[in-house]
Amino acid sequence: MTGVLYGGGARALQDEFDSRRLADALQTFTIHHELTDEDVDLIRAQSTVWISTVDADGWPDVSYKGGDVGFVEVVSPTELRIPSYDGNGMWRTLGNVVDTGRVALLFIDTDRPWRMRVQGTGVVSTNAADVERHVGAQAVLIVTVERAFPNCGRYIHIGGEISKFAPRLDHEPPIPDWKRLEVLRPALPERDQAALESLDPSSDGWDGSQSTVE
Repeated sequence: MTGVLYGGGARALQDEFDSRRLADALQTFTIHHELTDEDVDLIRAQSTVWISTVDADGWPDVSYKGGDVGFVEVVSPTELRIPSYDGNGMWRTLGNVVDTGRVALLFIDTDRPWRMRVQGTGVVSTNAADVERHVGAQAVLIVTVERAFPNCGRYIHIGGEISKFAPRLDHEPPIPDWKRLEVLRPALPERDQAALESLDPSSDGWDGSQSTVE
């Protein structure tokens, strides 16, 4: 995938909040260019996906797509196919793909909880052979995976309940498990390292991240 992961704006904010080391570590240990077996399992277990596109004028757009569990087809570690069902007739999402070819996907596993991002290029197929593989589809978005990476799920609300990681009055959110991983801990901002030093090791930081970063 061409282009850098972090632009100048991201780098400036990383420096302001002492997270450049962490951002670099996450780039090293979590960014991959093909779907892993764990990625595939997550995708096949979902009935929803958020799709981000860019229109011909450069404006971003995002759309929620839903279907049966596993409706997003994993063709290979570098190819996904997403059926487009009957909608409002605007065809903005797929139309944007036709215009610019850029796609970003967000899969959210609310049971785990966890999130995964996929970035890539897309083409739209109305070919009968492609469409007929998906019940009820009018067209198919074919995504070539260029970059995939996990995304902390600690703020995902499960079953309508507010996440324990969500900041609010009179509540101290726990430190998520992914920040406790030895491979990332030296790269954490100083405030997080200090918090970990005083942390009760028995405290619950379950955020769905186990096994995501080895």
